[in-house]
Amino acid sequence: MQPPTVIHANELQALRNEWTTQRVAFVPTMGALHDGHVSLVKEARKRADRVVVSIFVNPTQFGPTEDFDKYPRTLKADLEALAPHGVDGVFLPNATTMYPEGYETYVHSKGMAKTLDGLSRPGHFEGVLTVVLKLFNLVRPHVAIFGKKDYQQWRVITKMVEDLNVPVEVVGAETLREPDGLAMSSRNRYLTPDDRKKAACLSQGLKAAQIMVKTGQKQTAAVTEAFMKCVRPIEGVALEYAEIRRQRNLEPFGAVIDAPAVMLAEAKLGSTRLIDNMELG
Repeated sequence: MQPPTVIHANELQALRNEWTTQRVAFVPTMGALHDGHVSLVKEARKRADRVVVSIFVNPTQFGPTEDFDKYPRTLKADLEALAPHGVDGVFLPNATTMYPEGYETYVHSKGMAKTLDGLSRPGHFEGVLTVVLKLFNLVRPHVAIFGKKDYQQWRVITKMVEDLNVPVEVVGAETLREPDGLAMSSRNRYLTPDDRKKAACLSQGLKAAQIMVKTGQKQTAAVTEAFMKCVRPIEGVALEYAEIRRQRNLEPFGAVIDAPAVMLAEAKLGSTRLIDNMELG
């Protein structure tokens, strides 16, 4: 099967104008595609007549000590992975296209972007929101699909779309997992074989917390401890945070979980940063 058509910024406008009477779905990615990304494309295919995927490793969402330079670039394999799934175009902007000389305008969020991942990665969500808004303006989709694996990102983008009246429906698609529960991620390929075995403790802890809530436990401390019992004994897992938040706005709970909740966690195994989450109920 032929790989999907690669489109650049100067071609996107003309192609988009051909689809004025059709519903367009958009899946923004940073490449290094895996089955989790493919699941987003399949969801997009269900919701629209045309599907556009972007591949762009966005420099503005990486901090100075993060892995921008070594982030995997696997374009040939990415196009092959997309080929069977009815993608109508793969948009491949570059940094000059997205941030030309003299660029100075960024999107700020004062709430959800300042907590959790936003605390450990200052400026990260400013970069995410800026590039997503620019991509929305270029692609002009009716619907955009984001993975719930990056739960905070999905919520922050949804809030931006609401606040700025962006005419895009934002859909959160469920996280795909490996057989042992590890959330699929492009960064998983960085893990050593030993760390790969240890990484599953995050999803095991989240599942334990979810089971407690679904069977009636509402005490925040008790549910958090269920997670910690799975993670604490695993040597080499440096936990950055593990918190139970409200699904709607990621605000913390007090002593009692009294609304739909999600537990979010970030940990480092060696030099690899992993994030995961699970809606608790």
